[in-house]
Amino acid sequence: MDDVLDEVVPSEDLQKFEKVYHEQLHQGRVTPKAQFEYAWCLVRSKYAADIRKGILLLKDLFNSHAEGKRDYLFYLAIGNARIKEYNKALHYVKAFLEIEPANQQVLSLERQINKRMEKEGMIGIAQEIAFGLSNERFIWRSLSSVEKAKKGVVCLV
Repeated sequence: MDDVLDEVVPSEDLQKFEKVYHEQLHQGRVTPKAQFEYAWCLVRSKYAADIRKGILLLKDLFNSHAEGKRDYLFYLAIGNARIKEYNKALHYVKAFLEIEPANQQVLSLERQINKRMEKEGMIGIAQEIAFGLSNERFIWRSLSSVEKAKKGVVCLV
């Protein structure tokens, strides 16, 4: 299975479903199908604001329409993972797996989310180490400058 977390919606699809959604919204009656299709596109957008909007639409559907809850949970997990809200994403994955524990697509998504968490955790650790080393060098240079200043040697850091 390709990494669904990297899938980006084609702009034509987003525009098509956005148009349908807004037409129905203007008429005062948005069908669950139109709302889902628009939300489905939004959570696959390359823009975090779109993804967040899609998450809100999916949450609304989840709370108001019993049919389709599995799909809503799946795309809520994807949307949250795409904006790096990994704990929320895993919450939705676990909720889905309570309904259907052997769903391979969701189990694969869970693995992808865990990999991303691990990778970003390692990147975070590496950044902290690099920041620490950088600060240590700065401190040593500063101390060296102070020592030189005491001896009458001026050195700018």
